[in-house]
Amino acid sequence: MFQVGDKIVHPMHGAGVVDSIVQKKVNGVVREYYILKLPVNGMLVMVPIATSAEIGVRPVCHRDHADRVLAALPDIEVEMDQNWNRRYRENMLRLKSGDLLEVARVMKGLMVRDGQRGLSTGERKMLHSAKQILISEIVLSQNTSYEDVEARINTAMA
Repeated sequence: MFQVGDKIVHPMHGAGVVDSIVQKKVNGVVREYYILKLPVNGMLVMVPIATSAEIGVRPVCHRDHADRVLAALPDIEVEMDQNWNRRYRENMLRLKSGDLLEVARVMKGLMVRDGQRGLSTGERKMLHSAKQILISEIVLSQNTSYEDVEARINTAMA
């Protein structure tokens, strides 16, 4: 169980800090929730404690791991299915895995595809989400700014 102040990652929303732990009644059932404050946009996410492990909530990666992911960005091989629907499903599974390297793979693949053919609205949103998830975790793992991490990613992708 995480404590207030812990830095954790929600696979679909990114990294944040446990702001509080509360009991809420939702759909007639009282449960405990982590209130996760995300650094990007200051968004608050309620995560049910009982199912947090199933969802894939985990501690923020170590600083060294974040450095390795950034260093690996230029060499990540991306092969994307030509079928939009299959490609979208595969990318969604990669995002839900919570693996930072897989999130980086989705981001890079969609950025490459955007440069070649452009993206649909759904894939454009997915690219934005993948980038936010990646940046938010690196920001918290390295205690640095959003702008710094974004610049490092853009440099690695160039």
